[in-house]
Amino acid sequence: MEEGSRAALIAQFHALWDGFPGMARLVSSRHEILAANEAARRKGYVPGAICAQIVTPTMHRGCLLARTLRTGEGQYDMPNEHTLRGWVPLADDPDVVVHFSLTLPPPAAGDK
Repeated sequence: MEEGSRAALIAQFHALWDGFPGMARLVSSRHEILAANEAARRKGYVPGAICAQIVTPTMHRGCLLARTLRTGEGQYDMPNEHTLRGWVPLADDPDVVVHFSLTLPPPAAGDK
């Protein structure tokens, strides 16, 4: 992708994901973070970093980036009962995904 197109993609990412209540990252097929919302940056997911090297490698077990790129279909998992992770492919750039994580609140008393 051309540099100008990549800059436009990063601007679109921020327009759509900066208000997301969880972490959101724009990640290349090489696992490089191209952009991150504020929640992700606070956790160390900064542009230029390799996402799998942040915090601990074990946190990244089960990463579905490769499957998302291979199939062109969004993927998700729940590595624990309170965390939802997703990988969303981009039609305009087949080598980039949006990767998000959201911590789910525990059910309110009486909810089941």
